[in-house]
Amino acid sequence: MSGMQGMAPMMRNLRTDRSILEKKLARDTLRRVLGFARPHRVLIAWFLVLTVIDAGLVVVSPLLVQRLVDDGVAKHDGGLITTIAVAMAGVALLDAVLTVAAGLLSSRIGEGLIFDLRTRVFSHVQRQSLAFFTRTQTGALVSRLNNDVMGAQRAFTSTLSSTVANLISVVVVGVAMLALSWEVTLLCLCLFPLLVLSSRIVGGKLAGLARMQMDGNADMGNAMTERFNVGGAMLLKLFGRRADEDTLFASKAGVVRDLGIRIALVTRVFGATLMLIPALATAVAYGVGGHLVLSHALSVGTLIALATLLLRLLGPLQGLSNVRVDVMTALVSFERVFEVLDLEPAIADAPDAVELPRDASSITFDGVSFTYPKAADVSLASLESVARKESRDVREVLHGVTFTVEPGQMVALVGPSGAGKTTLTHLVARLYDATAGAVRVGGLDVREVTLESLEAQVGYVTQDAHMFHDTMRANLLYARPDASEQQVWAALEAAQIAPMVRALPDGLETVVGDRGYRLSGGERQRLAIARLLLKAPAIVILDEATAHLDSESEVAVQRALDAALEGRTSLVIAHRLSTIRHADQILVVEDGTVVQTGTHDALLATGGLYAELHATQFARDLS
Repeated sequence: MSGMQGMAPMMRNLRTDRSILEKKLARDTLRRVLGFARPHRVLIAWFLVLTVIDAGLVVVSPLLVQRLVDDGVAKHDGGLITTIAVAMAGVALLDAVLTVAAGLLSSRIGEGLIFDLRTRVFSHVQRQSLAFFTRTQTGALVSRLNNDVMGAQRAFTSTLSSTVANLISVVVVGVAMLALSWEVTLLCLCLFPLLVLSSRIVGGKLAGLARMQMDGNADMGNAMTERFNVGGAMLLKLFGRRADEDTLFASKAGVVRDLGIRIALVTRVFGATLMLIPALATAVAYGVGGHLVLSHALSVGTLIALATLLLRLLGPLQGLSNVRVDVMTALVSFERVFEVLDLEPAIADAPDAVELPRDASSITFDGVSFTYPKAADVSLASLESVARKESRDVREVLHGVTFTVEPGQMVALVGPSGAGKTTLTHLVARLYDATAGAVRVGGLDVREVTLESLEAQVGYVTQDAHMFHDTMRANLLYARPDASEQQVWAALEAAQIAPMVRALPDGLETVVGDRGYRLSGGERQRLAIARLLLKAPAIVILDEATAHLDSESEVAVQRALDAALEGRTSLVIAHRLSTIRHADQILVVEDGTVVQTGTHDALLATGGLYAELHATQFARDLS
């Protein structure tokens, strides 16, 4: 490794935020890190052995050069010159083999560790409650799976190998140089503090600029993400703000550009310093060593070996001066990953949870009250864009709700916006847990059954059904991966969308686009209903499934819903009261409480809130 190659890590270290040295790490962080490394301990051991051998070879070539000059060239010994030249070639070949082998082991260790961490975090995050995702900033969460996992991986590859290699190199090269000439060695090392001092001064400035650049890139990236998705692009086009958006983006990109220029300037200045100090040290070595050669205190070969070893010493010394920053950076990355892994899911199986029977379909609310959980109980401050003060003081949104839905019944929930209708349906699917009372399915408290068996029994269609950016077939099979072609088409027929799919050039292989935006609202809803039919749940929950649809689409979707609800227990939230006229029971919800119960005709005859809602909607429809 040449002198300048040895100094390359210095530039990377300068971009490290040294403020991490002030961060307090949990006591068991290192123990947990070692726990993740344990499955790879054999590979790590071999990796370290190869690294140590490779680092020890750093002195062999300069010492061979000394022998070549002093004993071969000076004494005109052609045989020795040939032997030493072959030996130098052998050392270079061995160094290349060790580098490749160590690189392979490093890759296996690093990629294995990344795989372990990513899969562990992904699996853990999937099991978090809905409340976690309503508060968490998606970009910050994805960063944990990418940037922080990569930072943790570097602890066992670049940080570990460079630290060990630098330590061995400093010891071996230092001993060799002192043995060759302690006078020249000590004089040259006097210049090393200048290198450390310059790196400290420039490092603080460069780290600050790098942080600002990262923030600028993040700001610019967020702007692109928000405007390049379908919803953002549509909003931009509807409001015609292209010129304003161009100006806004140019200002954000300009900040990144200006910071890039400043960083490049500082980096070039420091790079010149990095080249200057080794050059000065080399000049000292040749100047002092040259006089020692003239006085016969040193040989020419020794002088050349000293100058070569000197360049191989400065890089490892600088690397060791930054080892604490490197180690702390890696440990902080690990701690940020552990922070996610340590957040216990708010909704989880009880230790003695039982399977929900497949025929369980009744729904019972028994004195149910509910308060949304506090932020500290369900999310991490570091994953939220804003730490919201109002989350500390939350109010009860449901108060002593009691009702029963018998097997096969259709029960509708109506009421003003914000009354608590959607919250009630979330409790059935156990997206949240009741804070008082009990929600039962088939007579069993949903907190006492396994989530997997409950999820298999409950099907959900919302007003904005989500679709993955994939084919229609993939989106349908998400509900039932083993469904046959016949079952898929039967579901499409029942959902009133089969003719449309057949008319498409690619049929089921048609890509629906981001969130299904390539489909109309009615088509997307009917595809979601087909997916529900494939799942074949005993309980169906519809949360305003026909909202925001035109009359023609609503009629088609309603026919599909009739097929989906046939023979199933259903809990339906409807914004259009005409769609739930034939419900077995209608619950009128206001301020988190059921204030009226009855059929459509009975509630109209009774008067009250339902009659008011019906009259208001009827008048609006006439207008």
